[in-house]
Amino acid sequence: MASVLLAALLASSAFLPATAGAQTNGERRAGTAVRGTVPYATRDDAMRFADDVAARRNLDPAWVRATIGAARLLPNVPRLMLPPTSGTAKNWAAYRNRIVDPVRIAAGARFWRDNAATLARAEAEYGVPPEIVVGIIGVETLYGRIMGNFRVIDALATLSFDFPQSHPRAAQREAFFRSELESFLSTESRTAEDPMVPLGSYAGAMGMPQFMPSSIAKYAVDFDGDGRIDLVNNPADVIGSVASYFKAFGWQRGMPSIFPVRFDTARLQMPILMAPDIKPTFSADSFTAAGAVLDGNAQPFPGLLALIELQNGAESPSYVAGTQNFYVITRYNWSSYYAMSVLELGNEVKAAMAQ
Repeated sequence: MASVLLAALLASSAFLPATAGAQTNGERRAGTAVRGTVPYATRDDAMRFADDVAARRNLDPAWVRATIGAARLLPNVPRLMLPPTSGTAKNWAAYRNRIVDPVRIAAGARFWRDNAATLARAEAEYGVPPEIVVGIIGVETLYGRIMGNFRVIDALATLSFDFPQSHPRAAQREAFFRSELESFLSTESRTAEDPMVPLGSYAGAMGMPQFMPSSIAKYAVDFDGDGRIDLVNNPADVIGSVASYFKAFGWQRGMPSIFPVRFDTARLQMPILMAPDIKPTFSADSFTAAGAVLDGNAQPFPGLLALIELQNGAESPSYVAGTQNFYVITRYNWSSYYAMSVLELGNEVKAAMAQ
């Protein structure tokens, strides 16, 4: 999970469709958090971790032990981390229909209109177009409607100390969540806020953009200059932070994210084209030499490309050519399906703005 945000771990929660019963910020603050069960105060491994974090971060040991000790196990969360059942067919068309729907498009247009000046300023400063920022926030939380109702401390503790060992990368994932728990504790120790209060996803991601704690520390910005960073209620900070994140991961101003692609069957070498997966590796010439041609591209593309395959269940896959900017979107969530949904939602919202 190199992007330290959602990655594939959070896909299922991020992609829930909007419902009439989606919680508002006020409802979340009113005490609707999912309740954990057994507190971690009785766990020796959790207390050893608390002492270690306190020593390395120069934090008050009693405060760290009390905070982790008050966290509670979320019994249903570990199984949500397990990979899909083997043989589950991916389906881009179905995936897209869950995300790029009239509710998100209309909400995205309202968000864009309400924050047009801020989106323009973010583009000027970071080079990230409004439709990309709007697409991210819409896919993640439907513009703040669905930000999660798990106590962050409970989610991070559960995945730090009770990550499912049957997961193929259990050790790596457990280490990741322990690092995020440490980052959360470090940040909370410097505020006057109660660390039991913040709510988020079942994996501990927070706010409209669903930033993990380490991403808040590294990439979040006070974009309206009011002296604090608020990713829950302040769209300016949300917009600036998403754009800041993208720039940090190498977003290239003015570069397209994808190109249509067609295949020259006489030269097609699909194994070669698919080997790098979504990482841009091919020059335009080597891409063409392997049988993939940028369809309708009048000017030679100077950057590197990847062939992106989107499976459609029993139907034939869809393909596009992905650039460095497409790859940057996947640093937010390690999924080509996710990145395409961000692009398509953003483009649909942009089209709605023009009507």
